[in-house]
Amino acid sequence: MKVSLNGSVKEAGEAVISVYDHGFLYGLGLFETFRTYGGRPYLLNRHLRRLQAGCEQLGILYRGDEKGISEQVTELLAANGLTDGYVRLTVSAGVGELGLPTGDYEQPSVLLLVKSLPPVNDSIPMHGRELRLLQTRRNTPEGDIRFKSLHYMNNIIAKRELLASSPPSGAEGLMLTKEGWIAEGIVSNLFYVKDGILCTPAIDTGILPGVTRERVIELAREAGHAVHEGHFTWEELVRADEIWMTNSIQELIPITTLSDIASRNETVQVGDGYAGDLTRGLLALYRADTSRLVGNE
Repeated sequence: MKVSLNGSVKEAGEAVISVYDHGFLYGLGLFETFRTYGGRPYLLNRHLRRLQAGCEQLGILYRGDEKGISEQVTELLAANGLTDGYVRLTVSAGVGELGLPTGDYEQPSVLLLVKSLPPVNDSIPMHGRELRLLQTRRNTPEGDIRFKSLHYMNNIIAKRELLASSPPSGAEGLMLTKEGWIAEGIVSNLFYVKDGILCTPAIDTGILPGVTRERVIELAREAGHAVHEGHFTWEELVRADEIWMTNSIQELIPITTLSDIASRNETVQVGDGYAGDLTRGLLALYRADTSRLVGNE
């Protein structure tokens, strides 16, 4: 595969970052994952806004140019023979002395990676996936709001716990906060519906302020649905009429089975075992929104 390092496309084996880069030494860096539709990045401006805000707090002097990044994505997709792809944009702090920083990082390392998207088969997602409650608790954010940080240990520990429980294919793990509120998945934000009200954990639970989460909330409200961002328990989630997860690559992922590692993975069916009407409706609205990228080419 070819990658883009600091704006230059090259073979992955030729892309080199210094061992003194503080992203490597201290996990000091941020990343965004997004996908393209018709070769164009979706909601790139929002991803860059979140990335920029995090860089400012960390003293990383990076300002992503939406037009420039979009052009680099197009170039990198073509170099890898892809029409559309899964894209990761990483900003690593850059080279520094051994030891914690004493000033701002003026020359960060900027890396773009792409890979092919999984094939779409809507008949499978509409049957839904399993969401498994983990014992791993969501750690507190690095600052006031969680960064999409290179320091990904909490998520990795949660993923290892999920894999050790022999989950079914496609299952996601759910973490609670230390107070016992439902937080988010390993790589996704959580939504559920009860009595017609769409509920999602509030940002102050320490979850990542997901870009797809934000857009789905907007689409729901524009469609006239009540949305409640708050603090919720696992017991409330078990009584939900519909559940889905969101992330930028997989869009909206219906959840039709719940399980709990502490209860030996005993399962509970959500609704009638299929994606609910609100889930389907919002997924349709979301895809209509993404289709505008293709239509505007």
